[in-house]
Amino acid sequence: MLKQRVITALVLLAVFLPALFAPVAAPFLALTLVLIAAAAWEWARLNGLAGAPALATGLLCAALCAGLWLGGAVARPLPALWLGVGALWIAGGAWLLRRGVAGWPRVPLIARWCAGLAVLTAAWLAMAQAHGMGVNFLLSVLALVWTADIGAYFAGRALGGRLTHGAKLARNISPGKSWEGVWGGMAGVLLLAAGWAWLDDAARPSLFARLHQAGPLWLALGALLLAGMSVVGDLAESLVKRSAGMKDSSGLLPGHGGVLDRIDALLPTLPLALALTGLMD
Repeated sequence: MLKQRVITALVLLAVFLPALFAPVAAPFLALTLVLIAAAAWEWARLNGLAGAPALATGLLCAALCAGLWLGGAVARPLPALWLGVGALWIAGGAWLLRRGVAGWPRVPLIARWCAGLAVLTAAWLAMAQAHGMGVNFLLSVLALVWTADIGAYFAGRALGGRLTHGAKLARNISPGKSWEGVWGGMAGVLLLAAGWAWLDDAARPSLFARLHQAGPLWLALGALLLAGMSVVGDLAESLVKRSAGMKDSSGLLPGHGGVLDRIDALLPTLPLALALTGLMD
């Protein structure tokens, strides 16, 4: 299993890094479009659509993203859109987690299908716009999510249940996650945000430098919000998988599960990062 994970990670890096640092945006946009289409295929399967309907969902998502790309939306400032998407993620995430695993199948299939398609298309557009703001900006968003995840893992292993007397974050959705893990991830993100903002290149500002323009408090609150929403994205996907009785969204990435398993925390974080920085303009 570990060997599979390492090989898959190396292959992904060999494809992802050249596209990320290419002198033009097209390779990165094309690669992420393929990945988000695969995630849409997985989403359809998680919600009971297999075969041709799942494939059609992936192709439709690819077509929507391609239309936004060709229509120039990638390069167009869309602050109102990102504020709206961010607000919907905050309200919708709270609603979804409150309903729990049993509540998800009660949502009409067409609503679940449309919601997934909208979320994935918005996430691709947010990724494309973040890339357009500079590799440093996009990497800072990715690093925030990775740091929250890594910090939560180690803090959860070291302290899980000790400070909250065994209380779990979401026992019925993801039994392994603890409040201590969340707090550890947030502490790591605060350290990352402070260090990155301090060392940042003014000519190519990161997410943290943009937030720091409004002051240290805004930087801290913004970083904590994004770290918290990365957890919401992770839990939301776990809820859908558990309701479908599946451990992974697919086997597309050997040793890692599916594309959704790798990008779930980014789905709310990317739009919200653009919403927060849009408030700086």
